[in-house]
Amino acid sequence: MTTFTELANKIFRQAISDYHLTDNVDTPISNPYERGSIEYRLYMKCWIDTVQWHYEDIIRDPHINPTDALALKRRIDRSNQDRTDLVEDIDTWFRQQYSDVRPQPDARLNTESPAWAVDRLSILALKIYHMSEEVTRPNASDEHKARCQAKLNVLLEQQIDLSTAIDQLLEDYQEGRKMMKVYRQMKMYNDPATNPVLYKKS
Repeated sequence: MTTFTELANKIFRQAISDYHLTDNVDTPISNPYERGSIEYRLYMKCWIDTVQWHYEDIIRDPHINPTDALALKRRIDRSNQDRTDLVEDIDTWFRQQYSDVRPQPDARLNTESPAWAVDRLSILALKIYHMSEEVTRPNASDEHKARCQAKLNVLLEQQIDLSTAIDQLLEDYQEGRKMMKVYRQMKMYNDPATNPVLYKKS
């Protein structure tokens, strides 16, 4: 039986691979999964992360035009909000999955919701992809490749550990050993009603 993280990691690899067919931040997303499914959400999540990864590369160009940099910063801000919204949507999906489970009397809380752990798993898939590129980069020195291989080994171990921890957490929810409680991020800086720089100018 396929575990949740086996499914997630497979979809993350697919999204990253699909993006790199063009390797262009303006490439329209073509999500192959049924809208509303968890597969659709996972693919969308990793696509957003992948595009933002490359935004972050571009904006660190020391020669970037300041006007272009500001426009890109706005895109990063929107991407961050899309990422947060999607994580919360995935948490809503998880809550629905376990809505009929009655927590045990001694059920405990977790430090983060399952979707935020999945968020870290998506980022890990990106780190693994790009660190693997560095290991095989043709013009890189042997020393550089060795350093990157050592880092890649750690990332791969971390992926196994995080995947195991997520699957164990979901099992705990299913068995009522842990209580699922989700808090929304309630970011203030994007809201004209709570960011003083914005509401003082209105």
